Amino acid sequence: MVVAPGGEFRVLARAPARERWSWALYDFANTIFSMNIATLYFAVWIVTERGASNTAFSLATSLSSAVVLFAAPYLGALSDLRRRRKAWVVGLTLACAAATALLHPFGAASLSPAAATALLLACFAVAHTAYQLALPFYNAMMPELVPESEQGRLSGLGTALGYVGSIAGVLAMLPLVRGEWELFGRSGRPAVFLPTALLVLLFSLPFLLFCRDALPAPHTAARVRPGAILRGTREALREARRHRGLIRFLLASWCYQDALGTAIAFMAIFAVSVLGLPPGGEATLFIALTVPAVVGSFVAGRVSDRLGPRRTLVGILLGWTAGLVAVALAPSLPAFWAAGALLGFVFGGIGTTERPLLLTLVPDADAGRFFGLLALSGRAAAIVGPLVWALLVDGLSDRLGKETAYRVAVASLALFMVAAIALLRGVPDRNLPSGAARK
Repeated sequence: MVVAPGGEFRVLARAPARERWSWALYDFANTIFSMNIATLYFAVWIVTERGASNTAFSLATSLSSAVVLFAAPYLGALSDLRRRRKAWVVGLTLACAAATALLHPFGAASLSPAAATALLLACFAVAHTAYQLALPFYNAMMPELVPESEQGRLSGLGTALGYVGSIAGVLAMLPLVRGEWELFGRSGRPAVFLPTALLVLLFSLPFLLFCRDALPAPHTAARVRPGAILRGTREALREARRHRGLIRFLLASWCYQDALGTAIAFMAIFAVSVLGLPPGGEATLFIALTVPAVVGSFVAGRVSDRLGPRRTLVGILLGWTAGLVAVALAPSLPAFWAAGALLGFVFGGIGTTERPLLLTLVPDADAGRFFGLLALSGRAAAIVGPLVWALLVDGLSDRLGKETAYRVAVASLALFMVAAIALLRGVPDRNLPSGAARK
């Protein structure tokens, strides 16, 4: 149950296994969307088959990131005041699934090509925004499920199930993508969107049915006033300064999320352009790199509980640095696959360790607003990272050649990881036993 020594709510015992597994299974559900829609199929389809420009797709993605950038800290603070996170996760998940279902071009023939493309991009922006906004509330529920000493293990379980979900989602859609099956008379990439929405809903059902908000409701309801989003962000940043190491951790998160997000978005392009990955190999690439991430997530969770999340995260970032350098220098596809296996193994460890690390730096009752700041850091990185990549590749191609420019861009990501490691040196690693007081 949740108790309040000194006014701070803490969990002294595990929630029932049904709740813990239902929470972790939500990671399985949301990564199906992340892989099938945000990473693999929608971008390729909307640009190469629907004829949308790269600029139009980038604007939809940037708008989504901007909304999350400004809304997440305030909404996280609001959920802390009301001590209610589940309703936000449920509502945003339903919005994500509905907007994803609308990507299926049921009525495309009744609209002009330009209007249909604009509508599809708008639906994608809504779905992507809802998917991202749900995560801070979902993460903030973790302290209500297990004691602090077991948060790394639960986080690792969720992250591992997430990568299993991404593999399952891709494999389930392959017959549609290859044209072996049809849905409403369609096959190929556009046939993926509706069943993806249904899978997200299906695997979110245990969370919707069994998870609950464990914190007692406040005596008075929080109120929302105009302009509170910006004020909430400023207040959360001011509050962050009061918690030792939190600002450094958020800056480190910006650095490693910049490198991580850029690698996810552009690694397949690097493999195709530099190393000759054959057409259609992108899905195989992501599946092959995700398998070791499942194992790595479990390992990182166990190590985090034993050694502390900060030291574990530093070790993971060192692995990322080595892997990125190896990719940048890879002379052939076999060497790339070997380096990619290392990156896959440490990939899941970032999400596994950053959640319990943040929770060691802030009071549990205020976790929502600081997970909102963590999401803010990630969204800012999502805007900057691709711009830095494009600047290096396009700016250096004429002088150094296309292949060398790509390799320099990959190597630059390792520098972001090194910067994150340096920042984390000043973050305290509080791996306290259950029930111990926070410093």
